[in-house]
Formats: sequence, structure tokens, C-alpha cells
Amino acid sequence: MANAPHGGVLKDLLVRDAQLHDQLVEEARTLADIFLTERQLCDLELILNGGFSPLEGFMNEADYKSVVDTLRLAPVGGQRQGTLFPMPITLDVSAEQVEQLGLKQGARVALRDFRDEAALAILTIDDVYRPDKVKEAEQVMGADDSAHPAVAYLHKQVKEFYVGGKVQAVQAPTHYDYVALRYTPAELRAHFHKLAWRKVVAFQTRNPMHRAHRELTVRAARQHRSNVLIHPVVGLTKPGDVDHYTRVRAYQALMPSYPEGLAHLALLPLAMRMAGPREAVWHAIIRKNFGATHFIVGRDHAGPGKNSQGKDFYGPYDAQELVAQFKDELHIDMVPFQAMTYLPGSDEYQPVDEVPKGTPTADISGTELRKRLRTGAAIPDWFSYTGVVKVLRDSYPPRPQQGFTVLLTGLHNSGKDTIARALQVTLQQHGGRSVSLLLGEQIRHELSPDLGFSPADKHANMLRISFVASELTKAGAAVIAAPTAPYERSRKAFKDTVTGAGGNYFLVHVATPLEHCEKSDRRGLYKKARLGEIKGLTGVDDEYEAPTDADLVVDLRTDTVPEIVHSIVMILESQNLI
Repeated sequence: MANAPHGGVLKDLLVRDAQLHDQLVEEARTLADIFLTERQLCDLELILNGGFSPLEGFMNEADYKSVVDTLRLAPVGGQRQGTLFPMPITLDVSAEQVEQLGLKQGARVALRDFRDEAALAILTIDDVYRPDKVKEAEQVMGADDSAHPAVAYLHKQVKEFYVGGKVQAVQAPTHYDYVALRYTPAELRAHFHKLAWRKVVAFQTRNPMHRAHRELTVRAARQHRSNVLIHPVVGLTKPGDVDHYTRVRAYQALMPSYPEGLAHLALLPLAMRMAGPREAVWHAIIRKNFGATHFIVGRDHAGPGKNSQGKDFYGPYDAQELVAQFKDELHIDMVPFQAMTYLPGSDEYQPVDEVPKGTPTADISGTELRKRLRTGAAIPDWFSYTGVVKVLRDSYPPRPQQGFTVLLTGLHNSGKDTIARALQVTLQQHGGRSVSLLLGEQIRHELSPDLGFSPADKHANMLRISFVASELTKAGAAVIAAPTAPYERSRKAFKDTVTGAGGNYFLVHVATPLEHCEKSDRRGLYKKARLGEIKGLTGVDDEYEAPTDADLVVDLRTDTVPEIVHSIVMILESQNLI
């Protein structure tokens, strides 16, 4: 039979509050609204369906402090110590929201989905409190180091106050993707019961699965005479991970490789924190709530990689050790596994610690796999399955088929527009992809007619251009953008937008000096600016922050346009993009 939920009772608030649905919907219309972020939305979904049992809402200050300090909820009802729960689940709000929405003890507020504005729950506020973010980072993530993605998120995205309190469920968030693979804990438990699965080994992953993962999970099933739950995260994972649409298609391609009736695929809408040991305990609790009896914890489970000193945030077996420490409370059996390696001589996978010394082995690292996908090089059958590789190649085409953006930055009349037009013609001559030209004044007229020329408006204009460039780049186009782009923060935001979507980005600084630009300015903009007839012209009454990280620096006093275009083309060629 399925494992008992954490705390003994599955806190399925959707079922508990179903009889109050119409009443709660009507009340939500009268309440102040908090529109949830993507992470808050993931957290709320797992609160509502019982995935985070025994939680019934977002943590109040007592629970938050206790979890940060002790990995436990605050003791209640005469408990000597609170229930094990290692991760703070909090609802952050700004000081402005606290004041405008009247957030205080006893108030009720509607929690809404930012995507469709649907009311998902009503929160009754226990308290509003200011967290110690440094302590939270140190205790939960192990260090206040911005190289950790959750720490960076904590300091840059999380607002200054937390609101704690229990919720009443109105409805679950609506999903339009892979609906048949999304199970609540109650639904998955019912599925296990229908199939008479008494023992279930759960496998957590945020990456595509290959033969090594399949062999690992089958080996676990054999050892424990169990079935396998493939339970990948499709909420928030580590920045730069393969998108969940691609991963789910890859999982679906992998599933037929399992013996009939051995394994089942279900998706988990979790927002990971990459918190290593604490995260492993949290993952075990979640899988226990979904009915699993065993949980695979691998080497460096949920580790975020290197810290700012270039060392791993966590030891390779810290996660396994912490889960083992709490085994008597978790009531889910940990299945520890080291990395698997391929043995060419016997055409099989084995855990690395079981391979006799001197036995030939073969592996393909994640870096090597990405390189092979990028270049189109062969990926051997011993590493993955044909269907999985096809999915990855469809989503990550080789470099010559990938889009890219070239951002030309410089003063008005520096020559950046002339270079951009010449580069457009050259790339069109090369062929192979569409070429889009985003000239500064032209694109400002189309995208930002409502903006002026203040620093804030110039930055907003750059954000809009970066969005367009990113979407075109994702579609495989060559994008040439030539705004003035005077600020370092704007150029960084532009780069992050393009590369964050998986695009290729190159920065060219057209460093023709102000004196030359002004001397040859036939439109007379510099003259008008100096006479005070126009305001905000970069170089006159607004500073140009010269980039220090340009891929190419050119100057029309000494470089010809054909030479500059040739240099840009050589950069693109060196990256196998053309």
C-alpha cells in the first residue's frame, strides 16, 4: 500500500474546501488581491493539493524561524519538537503592498494566478514579518553567496516582508501542457492502488534522462522488488536548465524502454531551491506525500554547482547523510546511488563504486553532450536512446541553425547604423536564416513612442528591444540591433534577456569619439542639444558608459565599414554560427 503522508494526514485542501467553493469565489471578489509570482504559484499548488503536507498555508514567523534554525515546524499541542520540514515556504510581499492592501493579522486576502487572474485561495493572515535574509541564506542554503541561484533570488527578487497564514482552496492553478501527466498526491496514490503497487521507488530529476538513469532506476526496482515513479520537476529549476517542454518529450521517448508495467511518469510542479542536503529531505517528504515508499538520492543531490570561490557548495554525499539522519521520522526508505558508468566490454552500466579497478569505462559529461548537440556530432546508442536524442536535437539545433544577436552600441552618428545595414546585407548574402535589423530610431518609433529620453526611459526602451531580439533569436534569426545603448545596466539586461532564452549574443562597441561624431553630424542633433533645443542626447547632457566587455571595438576614423563587417563575420564564423 502507499506510504502514509508526512504528519499522518494528507492535507488535500482542494477536497477539504470543495463544499465552500461558491462561497469562497464570491468572497474573493470582495477582497484585496495578491498576484503570485511563478515560485509562489508553484508553492501554493503543492500546499493546496497536499504535496507539502502537513502545511496548510504559508509559514508564519514562528514556523519560519523554527524551520530556518532547526529544520522543523514550531512545536504545537505540547510537542517536544516540531514536525520535520526543512524548507521555509513563505509568501513575500513589499512594504507598499502591506500598506496598500492593508495586510495585517486577521485580514483575509485573495491569492491570484498572475497568468489569468483566477482566484486560487484565500489567505487568513497570522502575521506580517520581516525575515533575516542573510541568516536564511546561511542556514538553508549553507552560505550567503550570490553564486547560489536561490541566494541570488532571495536578495534580488524576494520582497522585504513575509505574510504567514493558512489558506482555503478555491481552485488549483490551470495547466494547458501535459495535463494527463499531472497528478495530485491523492490521484497518484489512487493510481498506485489501482495497479496494486505496494512499493514505489521515486526518482527526482530536473534533467533529460538517458540510459544511465534508466539503468539506475531499474536496478533500484530490482533491489527493492518495487515499481518506479519517474517524478521530474516541471516548476522552477536551476537557471540554464533544459526547458521542461523538451524534457517531458524526452521522458516520454524514454518510457517505452522500461519493461511493461514497471514504471510510471508523473510531473511535479515544484519550485526547486537547489539547497542540497535540506532539499533532499524536502524532496523525500514530498515523494512520501505522493505515496512513494522509497526515494533515490544521488551524488550531490540538488546541488547548484560551484560557489564564488570555485568550490562545490555541498559535499558529494551530504544529502544522503542528512536524509539518513532523519530516516526514523521520514518513513521513506532512501536508495543511495553513486554515478553510473558504462562498461564497453560487457555493454552495461554499473555504479562507479562497483567497477573493478582497471576496467575500461566510458562516459559523456553534460558539457560534452551539449557540445555534440551544438556541433551535430554523433551521440552513441550506449549513452542514450534514439528518441531522446531526436527530441534534444529538435530543441537544440546545431550552431549553424541557431539564432544570434549582434548589439552595436555607440554614440549618435558613430557609424553604428551604417555598419548594421552593411552587416544585414552581408548576412543575407550568406543565407541560411532570416536577418532582422533593429535600428535605434526606427525601433524606438515602433516600440516606444510613449517614452522620452530620460535615463529611465532609455533603459525601458532597451528592455523592449531586448525582448524582440530574444524572441527572434529563439526562432533562429540573425538579429542586428543598433540602439545607442548608453548604460552598462541596460546592456547587461539586454544580454541576460537574449542569453537567458538560450540565444547567442555578441557586443560590438563602435567607439568613434564624440568630437568626430559631432563634426560630421549633418542632422545637427549635437548642435541642437548644445543650444538646449533638445534634451537627453547621449554625449552632451547624458553620459555614455563605454563597455569594457565588448567582443569587438571599432572606430570609423581608422576602420572601414567593410573591414568592420568582415571582423564581425569572423567572430560569428569562429563560433560556427555561419
